[in-house]
Amino acid sequence: MSAVDTASEPFRDLAAAVTVAVPTRNERANVPAFLASLPAGVPLVVVDASDDETPELVRALRPDATTVVREKSNIPRARQLAAELARTPWVLFTDADVVFAPEYFERLRALTVPPRTGALYGAKAGGGAYPLYHRVFRAGQALCDACGIPAGSGSNMLVARSALEAAGGFDLELTCNEDSEVLWRVKRAGFAVRFVPELAVDSRDHRRLARGSARKLVHSVARCALLWSGVVPRRVLRRNDWGYWSR
Repeated sequence: MSAVDTASEPFRDLAAAVTVAVPTRNERANVPAFLASLPAGVPLVVVDASDDETPELVRALRPDATTVVREKSNIPRARQLAAELARTPWVLFTDADVVFAPEYFERLRALTVPPRTGALYGAKAGGGAYPLYHRVFRAGQALCDACGIPAGSGSNMLVARSALEAAGGFDLELTCNEDSEVLWRVKRAGFAVRFVPELAVDSRDHRRLARGSARKLVHSVARCALLWSGVVPRRVLRRNDWGYWSR
């Protein structure tokens, strides 16, 4: 019987239940705080495309229970590779520019997961920065969840490996929005996907928001709406990120 078929507390033994998966690219300034927010012993897979000392710093700061793979790839490919390297029933996808709230993993340990749950996704705050944006984003997540549309962030989502495999994995051609898109397919594959706002992370890097928080919000909402609705052919949305990764 798989983890997604068992109504219980599957994260009670964190080290045996979940692998943390993170793509990195030139995250030297962010990884110390990120790593410090992880419990010791929980497996970590880092797929790194850096030109700086990020991978060496990760190995130095967290020598145990950590796998670092050098791979020049986009984010969905990095997330997919990390999931394939994981050996636990669940994968916690995140980003190196966040820190987990102090109570995150204790809450995760105590979480009861209903049968046929394929994914859980949590909230994201700004550590005090851009509070209005993060309140609106969180409210949007709750509204989408109430409407039956998963609105996950790749910085804070747990996916059962069996559910990810059943959904066909990440769309490797997407340049962004791969997080919500894969959760939609997990749900369409017959699994429950739940919003768990008490599982929260804090973002520490606000460069994209500094370019315009309204712009970033409209960008995410518009692209996700088009991907969800299928109005625009997927190949068009794959080709161009609409400036999301532009400096």
